[in-house]
Amino acid sequence: MTFDFANSLIPDTALSVTGLTDYIRLLLEQDEQLRQVWVTGEVSSANHHRSGLFFTLQDPDGTAGIKCVAWNSQLAKLAQLPIPGEQLIILGSLRVYPQRGEYQLSVWQALPAGVGLQALRYQQLKKRLLAEGLFDPERKRSLPAHPQTIAVITSPTAAAWGDIQRTLKQRYPGLRVLFSPATVQGEQAPESIVKAIERVERDSRAEVIILSRGGGAVEELACFNDERVVRSLANCSIPVITGIGHQRDESLADLVADACVHTPTAAAEMVVPALAQLYTEHRQRIDALYDAVYEVRRNAEKQLQALQNRLRRIRLDRQVQQETQKLTWKRQQLITATKRRSQQASQHLEMLRQKLVTLDPKAVLQRGYAVVRQENGAIARSAAELAVGDDLVIQLGQGEVKVKVQELKDQKTAES
Repeated sequence: MTFDFANSLIPDTALSVTGLTDYIRLLLEQDEQLRQVWVTGEVSSANHHRSGLFFTLQDPDGTAGIKCVAWNSQLAKLAQLPIPGEQLIILGSLRVYPQRGEYQLSVWQALPAGVGLQALRYQQLKKRLLAEGLFDPERKRSLPAHPQTIAVITSPTAAAWGDIQRTLKQRYPGLRVLFSPATVQGEQAPESIVKAIERVERDSRAEVIILSRGGGAVEELACFNDERVVRSLANCSIPVITGIGHQRDESLADLVADACVHTPTAAAEMVVPALAQLYTEHRQRIDALYDAVYEVRRNAEKQLQALQNRLRRIRLDRQVQQETQKLTWKRQQLITATKRRSQQASQHLEMLRQKLVTLDPKAVLQRGYAVVRQENGAIARSAAELAVGDDLVIQLGQGEVKVKVQELKDQKTAES
């Protein structure tokens, strides 16, 4: 009876210890927030083991604690070794160990609490701005190749300002440099840098901006990790290059800028080309062009020589001479034929002229013949056409005679 009562209290969905532990492990280890988490607390104990350093991180009031391990492969990378009693900020990921039913934090980095809080804020802001796309390479603009006006934002008392002026003057004399002074250290620095950027944008003459500082400790460079400065650079309509003067870590200003280098001098060198180098490159292009033209000319001369040799082989001059002789002979033939035709035409013309002379009525009259015309002007061809008493006009070789018909004889009478 007791056994049946116990079975009735156990639901069908009861989990094994392994099942429950695996479920908890999946919940913790698959959580994105717990795969890379920053935790601040006080080291309460530390134990070196052959595989790494095991310690407990707890709240200062002792209300909560978590076991941590920094494996030997990671110890040398920690900025601060965990020592009991010290405040640390830990970066790590949560791991579950089913055999012991425990979880602990695998440590990637450990920072002193003072600097660590600043680093924690830096990482949180960086992660947020990264998610917004402010650091994407696609949004970065290329710097102008040959800018004529450059704006410089830095402290007027900083050595960086002198380094930039000297470098720009050496590399590109005559360049217009606009100086927008700003405080680059301390609590007032972020607002001062933002205003300096706004001044340059309102002026609108600059083609590129150099934001610079001559290095310093991490805490002195905090203004370049300020969100106001980062967003001002991201929204700036003019390309920006940073030369903040530190090499160990990149600031958020470096990440959002269109280009970044480690020193003010390097920024000035990057923003303008050296005239001496440009002159050298120009001379190299001239030499290359001369070589190319010379090569083209030399190849053309070779081709011309080859064509001349080919012409000599085919004796084109002889062919031209033969064709000239043919043309001369044909010309002579044409002249001869033209003369012959002209003579024939002249002879024919003379014959026709003589015929015309023979047929000319005036010529007949000159030989003693006469033309008899009636009063109406018609030529009298037969005596039968006339009557006694008709008036006639006789046209002689020279002059005319009027006569009157007195007697008519027909042809038969005249013949008898």
